[in-house]
Amino acid sequence: MTLSSYATTAYSPANLKRQPSGRPRSGLKRLTGQRLPWGNTQEVVPDVFMTPTPESLRFWEKAAKEKAEQQAKGVYKPAPMEHIDFHDRCDHEHYRHAPWAARAQFWIYMATFGKGGFFIFLFLGIVVGLLVTSMATADYLDIFVDAFGSMFFAFAIPCLAVWAIGSLVLHKLPRLWVKPGKGPKWELNRRTGMVTVFKYRRGEATEHRFPFHEFDAYINTATDRQGLPMNILSLEHRYSDISIRFGDLQPPGPTVSQPFALWDFIQNYMDISHPLPDAPLFEEHRHNDPTTVAHDKATGRNPRYWIDMSDETFKQVRHEMLGRVDRINTQTRPNLMAQFVEHY
Repeated sequence: MTLSSYATTAYSPANLKRQPSGRPRSGLKRLTGQRLPWGNTQEVVPDVFMTPTPESLRFWEKAAKEKAEQQAKGVYKPAPMEHIDFHDRCDHEHYRHAPWAARAQFWIYMATFGKGGFFIFLFLGIVVGLLVTSMATADYLDIFVDAFGSMFFAFAIPCLAVWAIGSLVLHKLPRLWVKPGKGPKWELNRRTGMVTVFKYRRGEATEHRFPFHEFDAYINTATDRQGLPMNILSLEHRYSDISIRFGDLQPPGPTVSQPFALWDFIQNYMDISHPLPDAPLFEEHRHNDPTTVAHDKATGRNPRYWIDMSDETFKQVRHEMLGRVDRINTQTRPNLMAQFVEHY
């Protein structure tokens, strides 16, 4: 076990000092964005981080053990894409987000929307067939088949073809679609307390790095094509135009509870006076973080809590977490940062 060491710049509410007032936000941003309070977080995990499942954790644990055994015997053969660096990181020190290349996302979206479209039009075909048949006076079966077939062959079959082609590429032709993006988009570093945003221009990357406590979280609301409000979390640097929008990590949604939970999750992750969030993806890293080690020892937490969990228990725990997120009290909390930032 190798414990991480925190830098002097690591974030902790106890170490906050006075800070100048931030730059004024534009009128449009003030109109569409709601600033969220700092501090007084709850032990919540947004649904997007309730992964991987215990079954997946056990699969990867077994794969890692077999890999180590084969390496010890000198017979290990790397997987075809194992050497590729996708630029992302997720451990006790940093969470670095790096989307895959557009080519990779194209094939994923193709398979996903093809599958969804097939079942949607299959259902609509049945509905249309039943409606048309209900108005007929004879030859019910023939009329249903004709009505259903018109929808099925015109829409469902093309979607099925798209789904089949996308799935074939994803599962059988990885060299055609597996490709990392140009680099990471942003990083949250627990060890240093810094937030880094990566900007790319003509193939060159520029890193913009600032302390976590200089960012504020906002819920940004926009309407979708049906006019429904969709909410997304962002982090905005108080003293520059640098920001992070979490839409490709947590898709926009009609409720605010999941973005609220993500803000608590981020604060708990960055706060070195707080253990790592108790989420499945951090279980293998908990023994490397000093604060988390002390917490788990004091509470007697099972180090294999997630990996040994049954599928049924996991479903129940996930359902309970959704309930806790729905009851989150973000909007009624005092704002910790108001004590430290002028004219906040």
